[in-house]
Amino acid sequence: MTKKITTLLFDLDGTLINTNELIIDTFQHTLKAYFPDRTFAREDILPFIGPSLIDTFTSLDPEKAEEMVAHYRSFNKEHHDELILEYDGVYEAIRALYEEDYKLAIVSTKMYDMILKGLQTTGLDKYFQVVIGLDQVGAPKPDPEGITMALKLLNSTADEAIMVGDNYHDIEAAHNAHVKSAGVAWAIRGADYLRNYNPTYILESMGDLLDIVRED
Repeated sequence: MTKKITTLLFDLDGTLINTNELIIDTFQHTLKAYFPDRTFAREDILPFIGPSLIDTFTSLDPEKAEEMVAHYRSFNKEHHDELILEYDGVYEAIRALYEEDYKLAIVSTKMYDMILKGLQTTGLDKYFQVVIGLDQVGAPKPDPEGITMALKLLNSTADEAIMVGDNYHDIEAAHNAHVKSAGVAWAIRGADYLRNYNPTYILESMGDLLDIVRED
């Protein structure tokens, strides 16, 4: 018999808060500084959204990768509050899950302090018992370490959890951690892209998650 879902793990960027324009602007600013002779269109940047910054910048220039990460983070932090947006219905759904006593956690490839900044800016910080950032794990998603750590801290097991995200590394991390997965249709690459990675569910809105766990 399958255990009832008690635990919900979320990616942050592109899942709970709309940081797409912030991320794209930050990449464009950074890439222009380090590759002035190259042009990076919006579609060129989309593959960079999701993997860790160090992996992305290492693929472009291993020798300057750490310098580019620092440049990126400085610009991103400076412009964070002015460029992030809320997704319709996310706040209400997270609040409802919290009020119904589900265990909630963030598992992100973002640094811990910037996760908190995003949660505080949108008022979501009070609903999450556990926050796992890139600087708290040895390996980022799709490695299952962050999910496993969150489950341990929440005293939950894999068979009572769902990982919710907007990119392939969220779905693959869920597979690797043996938890259910939910891709969000508002992901910048769209629901069809996520379906290629066989998520357990596709959410058309965050309210769909309420229906899933209530019916479980």
